[in-house]
Amino acid sequence: MWWAWQPAARALFRRLGLTLWVRSRKNPVEMLRLLGQERLEALAADPLFLREYDAVMAEFEDVMAARRSWFLDTYGDVGNGGIAYFCAEFGAHTSLPIYSGGLGILAGDHFKEGSDLGVPLKGVGLLYQKGYFRQRLGEHGEQFAIDEPFHPESMPLERMWGNGDDGSHAIVTLAGREVHLGVWRLAIGRTSIYLVDTDIERNHPDDRALSHQLYRGDLEMRLRQEIVLGIGGVRVLRSLGIDPGVWHANEGHAAFMVLERLKERMEAGQSLDQAVRQVSASTVFTTHTPVPAGHDYFPREMMERYFTEYVAGMGMDEETFFDLGRHPEDDGRFHMSALALRTSDHRNGVSRLHGEVARLMWKGIWPDGAGDENGNPKPKPPPATAAQAAVEIPDAPTEEQVPIGHITNGVHLPTWLSPSFRQLFDRYLGPDWVLTQDDAALWERALDLPDDLLWRAHLEAKYRLFSVMRQRARRRWQDEESKSSQVIAAGTLLDPEVLTIGFARRFATYKRASLIFSDLDRLEGILTHTWRPVQLVFAGKAHPADKPGQELLADVYQKAMETRFGGRIAFIEDYEMNVARDLYSGVDVWLNNPRPPLEACGTSGQKAAINGVPQLSTLDGWWAEGWTRLNGWAINGRQPIELGGDPLARDEADALSLYDTIESEIAPLYYRRDVDGVPRGWIRVMKHAIRTGGMSFSSRRMLKDYVQRYYAPAAASATADSEG
Repeated sequence: MWWAWQPAARALFRRLGLTLWVRSRKNPVEMLRLLGQERLEALAADPLFLREYDAVMAEFEDVMAARRSWFLDTYGDVGNGGIAYFCAEFGAHTSLPIYSGGLGILAGDHFKEGSDLGVPLKGVGLLYQKGYFRQRLGEHGEQFAIDEPFHPESMPLERMWGNGDDGSHAIVTLAGREVHLGVWRLAIGRTSIYLVDTDIERNHPDDRALSHQLYRGDLEMRLRQEIVLGIGGVRVLRSLGIDPGVWHANEGHAAFMVLERLKERMEAGQSLDQAVRQVSASTVFTTHTPVPAGHDYFPREMMERYFTEYVAGMGMDEETFFDLGRHPEDDGRFHMSALALRTSDHRNGVSRLHGEVARLMWKGIWPDGAGDENGNPKPKPPPATAAQAAVEIPDAPTEEQVPIGHITNGVHLPTWLSPSFRQLFDRYLGPDWVLTQDDAALWERALDLPDDLLWRAHLEAKYRLFSVMRQRARRRWQDEESKSSQVIAAGTLLDPEVLTIGFARRFATYKRASLIFSDLDRLEGILTHTWRPVQLVFAGKAHPADKPGQELLADVYQKAMETRFGGRIAFIEDYEMNVARDLYSGVDVWLNNPRPPLEACGTSGQKAAINGVPQLSTLDGWWAEGWTRLNGWAINGRQPIELGGDPLARDEADALSLYDTIESEIAPLYYRRDVDGVPRGWIRVMKHAIRTGGMSFSSRRMLKDYVQRYYAPAAASATADSEG
C-alpha cells in the first residue's frame, strides 16, 4: 500500500488508464485485472512510461531496503519483537473497505507514519468480506445500507497459509464450538497488518459470518467478533512466530488480547498477580470515546456462556474474572474498557480535553488516586492557552490522581494533502519538506507562502470538489433515474464562487449536524444573501442500527431539497476516503459543532487545516488545543463546558453564536477582496490554519509521542520485569 500516499506512484497508475483507475475505486490490483494485454504491451514499449516506472520502483525499493530509520537510529532494537497494534478497523485506502470512520482512518494513518519512521508495527484486525456498507439515499433521505462483497484476490492482500489442513493458523472456541482462523497480510510500506478471517469452509455458517461485516449484527455477534480479534489475534501472531515486545489495544474492542496473554502466563505457572503485573507493563490502551454508550459491555449471562470454560482453564475463579471488567458503578455487566484500563500500565485519551474527560469517567477504578510520594494529590497545571482556559472542566482529577494521560491525534500529511497544495509545499517549503515535517520552523514559513499562489491552489481544489459532485450526481441520474430534487440535493446548483462550508461526520446525534438548521428563517437569509451568499455541503453515514442518527440524516437531506434555500445545500452520499479528501481541501470553511465535551478529537478538522481550510467549531477535541484566534473561529468560545449541563440551552446558545460568527465575521472576511480579486485577509487565516495543522497535528508528531511516552517505556519496563 506504499503507493497510496506517493504522488508519483498514483500518477503511474493513472497513466495506465484513467477511466479504469476511477472505475476500480483507485485499486491497482483490480485495475490490472481489468486492463487488457494490448494496453500493457503498448506501455511496455513506451520509453516515457518506462522511465517513470523505473523511477517509482527505485524509490520503492530504496524505502523497503532501508537499513536506517528514525526509530532504529533513536531506539535501536527496543521492543525487539515489534509493537502489536490491535484494532477493530483499519482505513488504509478506500479500495479496502474494512473501516467505518475515524477510528479506522486513524489506525491507517498510524501505520503509514509507522512505515515512514521505521516503527516496527504489527497490526491485528478482522477481514470484513462485506466491508462496512455503501450508502444510498432514498427520495426522502432514508438511508439504505448496501452490502458490497469484495474478493480478496482483487485486493492488495496476501494469503498467509498456516499449518492447519485447510491453511488455518489457530482455533478459538465460541460457546463450545471450534472456529478455525485464516490470515491475510496487508502490507503498509514497511509495516504489516494481519487480518483474521473466519470465512473458512469447515467453520459453521454462523461462525463464517463473523468476518463478514463491520459493526453489524447484535450484541452477541459483537462479543464473538471481539473474541476472535483479541484471543484469536494473539494466537495468530504466535502461529506466525511474531513475539511482540509491546501490545497496543486501540479502543476497548481489542481488550480480550490481554486475557489471552494472562492465560499464557498463568498456564506457565505464574500467579494472577504476577501475570497481571507483567502483561500490564507491556500494554498500551487508547480510549477514543467520551460517550458512555460508545464503550462495549456485555451482560454477565452472555459472558458466562462464552468464558466459563476459558476462565476455568486459566485457574481463575469466576468473580475474580468479572472483577477485571467491572465498571466502577458495578452495573453487573462486563466492560471492555474497564478490563483494558486495569491490565495496562500505559493509558491515554486522544486529546488534552478528552484525557480530562476520560479521567472523570474512569476515576472510580482508582478510588484512592495515585498522588505524590506522600499520597497527596498533585496540583493541576494551569491551562497553556486562552482557548484551553475556556474549556477547563471544573474539579477534573489530574493524570497523577487518575493515571490516564493523553496523546492528541494527528493526521498523515502525505495522505490527506491535496495535489495542488502538495505542489505548493514542494515549491516553497522545499522538495524534502515531508522528511522534516516535525520541525516547527518549517511551518513558520507557511506564513510566507505567496498569497496569489495559495489562493490559486485552493481554487483548484475547490473546482475539483464541485466537479466530483456533479460527476457523482450525473452517474446516479443515469444509473438509477434519480428524481430531479435528488440531483439538486447532490450539489449540481452549487456555485464555486460562493463561500462554501463543509460538514462531514458520522451522523451521531451528539455531533449536531442539524444545529445550523435551528432557525430556518435566519439560515435562509444567510444562504441567499444578495452580496455575501453561503453554501453548505454535508456528507456522512449513520450506523444502520442508529435510528435517531438516520432520522437526523434524513432531516438534513430534506433541507437540501427545499426550494427556499435556492439550491445552496448539498448532501454527498456514500461518504468514503476519496470523497473525504476532496471535501477537506475543496470547501472554504470546515464546520464541526459537537456538543462539548463529547468529541474525543475530530481529526477531520486537522485534515482540512493542512489544506488551508480554517475550522469553525465548538472548543472541543483538538480545537480546544489548536484554536489561536488567528486560524479559525470558535463557536460560543466564552462559555465553559459544564458536564451534566442543560443540553437544550447549550444548543440554543451555540446556534446563535454559529449564526453570528458566519454573518459578522466569516462572510464579510471571505468576500473582502483586493483589486486583483485575492482575499488577503482570508488568506492570512488560511496560512495560520496550515501553520497550526502542520506544526502540531500531524501523525508524525503523534507517533513519535506514542514511541517516546509509551512504546519505548513499555518495552523497557516489560524487559526489566521479565529479567527480574
